[in-house]
Amino acid sequence: MDVYEDPATWTARPARPQWQLALRFAGSVVWFPVVCVLWAAVVAVFLVVGMFAEVITVFSNTLERRYLDAMGWTTDRVGWLASWCVSWPELRHEGDVEYYKARVEKVVGKWTARASAPIVPKKPRPPVECAISLRDYRGVGGWYVADVALAQGWDLRPRDEYKEVRLWWSAAPRVD
Repeated sequence: MDVYEDPATWTARPARPQWQLALRFAGSVVWFPVVCVLWAAVVAVFLVVGMFAEVITVFSNTLERRYLDAMGWTTDRVGWLASWCVSWPELRHEGDVEYYKARVEKVVGKWTARASAPIVPKKPRPPVECAISLRDYRGVGGWYVADVALAQGWDLRPRDEYKEVRLWWSAAPRVD
């Protein structure tokens, strides 16, 4: 396996204490709905402002691009507010290697099925790049994602393996 960084960074993350996960889960039950409402409100405000800004964006591509960049940046930051949240499966399966192996195989298999789908005229092309989130491989490490992905025809792309493992579909057709 070709790794881009120190192999020690590709190992599984240590299991978090159960009490800490339980507290985070309890906080998530309260906080996550608040973040969802806040995110929806931010998107609604951007859409309303965008309706009025549409008149200006007809004449200015720069304003449109900056507006969309600002909308994307803002919604990403609001979504980041929920990054510490813990889901029920994470609470139940923390430290369970077999669960995380099955989860990685399922996620990589899903992306492989999408990427290897035949190209249909007048339809979007299949994805050629994907990112596997740390939530999916926390218990087994990035090396397991790389092993499963390389066996299914993916190539690794260097990235911050503390957040995600990025993959590139090597069998993707070239776009001329």
